[in-house]
Amino acid sequence: MLINLAIPQAHDAVVTVAPRAPLEIHSYPTVPPKQDQVLIHVLYTSSSPLELHQADGGLLVDHPYRMGSSYAGVVVQVGPPSSPSPHSLSVGDKVFGFAFRTPEEKCHQTYITTDWYCVSKLPEGMKMEEAVSVSCNLITAFHALTADLKLDLPWPVKEGQEVRDGDAPILVWGAGGSVGNYALQVLKHWGYRNVVAVAKAKHHDFLKELGAKVCFDYSQSDVVEKILEYVGTGKTPRIPYILDCIGSQEGTLRPITKIAERGTKVAIMLPVIVTHASQEVAPTYEMDVSKVLPEEWKEGVELKGTRTHFYMDNEFFKYHLQPEIVPTVLKQGLIKPNKLKIVEGKTLRDRAEKALALLRNQAVSGEKLVWRIADE
Repeated sequence: MLINLAIPQAHDAVVTVAPRAPLEIHSYPTVPPKQDQVLIHVLYTSSSPLELHQADGGLLVDHPYRMGSSYAGVVVQVGPPSSPSPHSLSVGDKVFGFAFRTPEEKCHQTYITTDWYCVSKLPEGMKMEEAVSVSCNLITAFHALTADLKLDLPWPVKEGQEVRDGDAPILVWGAGGSVGNYALQVLKHWGYRNVVAVAKAKHHDFLKELGAKVCFDYSQSDVVEKILEYVGTGKTPRIPYILDCIGSQEGTLRPITKIAERGTKVAIMLPVIVTHASQEVAPTYEMDVSKVLPEEWKEGVELKGTRTHFYMDNEFFKYHLQPEIVPTVLKQGLIKPNKLKIVEGKTLRDRAEKALALLRNQAVSGEKLVWRIADE
C-alpha cells in the first residue's frame, strides 16, 4: 500500500453524537506533535465492546465524541526530542498501539497525535491488520492480571524462573474472546501452569494451545459443578484467582458467584453489562462491581473492576509495555494475534457502522473486528 506522507490541516473522524444515533464523520484539525510526541497516519483500527457501550449507552462520554483506541499506521511527523530522547521513532516507521486519553489520540480517525510510550514498532513480517488486534486487549490482560489479581509478571522473563502461585488454579471465564486469548498466553509464558478456561466448546482445542490446562463449556447447565469437581476439595479458596473477561451480570457473574470463596480475587471487565444492547433495547450498565448481585457473593470475596485506562498508574508499564514488551513478545512469537474478521465497507462510516452492528448483535466469537480507517 502506498503511503501519502503529506499532512493535511484537517482530517476525518468517526463520532458518536447521541446514544443509539447513527455514527457521523466529522472533520477535526490535525494536531502537530509536541516534545516526544508523534503524528501517525492511521490505516487500520479494531473494534471492542467499549465502542458499543459508548455509542449505544453513552457510557462515560460527552457528545459529540471521537471513538476508537486501537491503531496501526505510519509515523508522518516526529515532535522535538527531549535530551536524551526517550525513543527512536522516525518518519516512515510502521507502528501500532493503544491510545485513548485525549480527542487527538482517538483511533477511529485518519490522524492521531500521541506520546512515544503509546507506540509499538511493527515487528518485521507482521501485517498491520494483525498488529492492530493486539495492543488494547493484551494490555487489558496485563493490567487485570497484575493490578487486579496481583499476579507476578516480571520483565524480562528469565529462563527457569518460578512465579508465586504457579500451580494455583486461575479461572479465565470468557477465554474464547480477545482478552481471554491474551490472558492465557501471558499466563503460560510467565509460568502459570493451572489455567482453567471457560468458553464455547468449539474453541477448546485452540485454547489449550494458548495455555489452558483444562476447558469447560459455559453453555452446559452443570458447568459450575464440573469446575468445582476439577479443583477438588483441598486448600481454600479452591480457585484463588478468577478473571471475568466479559463482565455480564447474568452470563458470567451469576455463575462466578457460585465458585468464588473467601479469599478469591475476582477481576471483572467493566462496565458490567446488566442489559445487553440490541436493535430494540438500550443497554444498561453498572460501573461499581460491589452493586452487582451483592447478596450472592460469599463473604470475603475480593471484587475488582478492571479499567484498562488506568494501566499507566504502573510506572514501569507506562514506559515499557507498549514501546518494549508488546513488540518483543510478538516478534519472538510468544504472543499470537487474535483471529481476525475484516469488516469491509465503501466508506469510513460504513465500516464503522458494520463493526458496531456485529458487536451489537453478538455476532462475533473468537475473532477480533478489524477495519480500514484510511481510504487511500
